Amino acid sequence: MKSLVVITGASSGFGKAMAKEFHDAGHPLLLLARHVEKLEALGFSDTICQKVDVTDQDTFQKAIRQAEEVYGKTDLLINNAGVMLLGNLEIQDPKEWQQMLDINVMGVMNGMQIVMEDMKKRQHGTIVNFSSLAGVKPFVNHAAYCASKYAVSGLSEVARMELSANDVRVIRILPGAVNTNLLSHTTSNTIKDDYNAWLKETGVGRITPEDVAKTVHFVYDMPQAVNIREIQIADTKQDA
Repeated sequence: MKSLVVITGASSGFGKAMAKEFHDAGHPLLLLARHVEKLEALGFSDTICQKVDVTDQDTFQKAIRQAEEVYGKTDLLINNAGVMLLGNLEIQDPKEWQQMLDINVMGVMNGMQIVMEDMKKRQHGTIVNFSSLAGVKPFVNHAAYCASKYAVSGLSEVARMELSANDVRVIRILPGAVNTNLLSHTTSNTIKDDYNAWLKETGVGRITPEDVAKTVHFVYDMPQAVNIREIQIADTKQDA
């Protein structure tokens, strides 16, 4: 049996596509999300589905340890869980800022801390963290979202440096506009309408979660000595 793959936010979008990609490749899976019924509906073999809020490190860690008792140590952790609550900095509810920082940043840090020590001991393992193009460049109405994704980019690079001597890889995935339900998290209908109008006008958004899943699989399947540190993946028509 192949090595254990752990995926957060696995019930939809990138997470769901990556779950199928790695399941079809023969990996046992631990799938984590807040809506466990959606995970169970996938009907995958050699898969454990757990209801986990990534901001709760104790529950997060317990789920990983239980899966490792069945399938062996985690070889790949994909920190994919996240929310995108777009808003104008001047008027956006600070509760939305906090929600993004808790899930997008603390959730990633929790996941890394859970697996890092063991990966160092084994001198093997890969951590994939989902940032965004909004983690390397600013966009209007993305202030708090950018803040959270810039944080993921920064903390991932620090972790990569700290783990490199132990032959553990940290990889950052930075998608642009992709056809997922992520925009639905945004509470401003005006911003959503403007975003959708931009997609229609530019023709951007042809990339699918499956395209991103294949990309993640490719970088993971490279030899352990090869660390593709960062991938920015966007529609060819996206100029920003």
